[in-house]
Amino acid sequence: MHHLTEKTIRCPYCGEKISVLIDPADADQQYIEDCQVCCRPINFCISQTAMGELLVDVYGDNDAY
Repeated sequence: MHHLTEKTIRCPYCGEKISVLIDPADADQQYIEDCQVCCRPINFCISQTAMGELLVDVYGDNDAY
């Protein structure tokens, strides 16, 4: 069983800080989740360092990744 990791991100649209739960099994995945504040779609890109730390990059539809 994977333990969820809590990360804080900033919505690329409204700028609010949001706590999200990330599953380590999602490493090297991309997905879309709506902002809990403004309901706009946030693109998540999950990666993992060689030391096992989860990295979360977020961007909006108008942002280049």
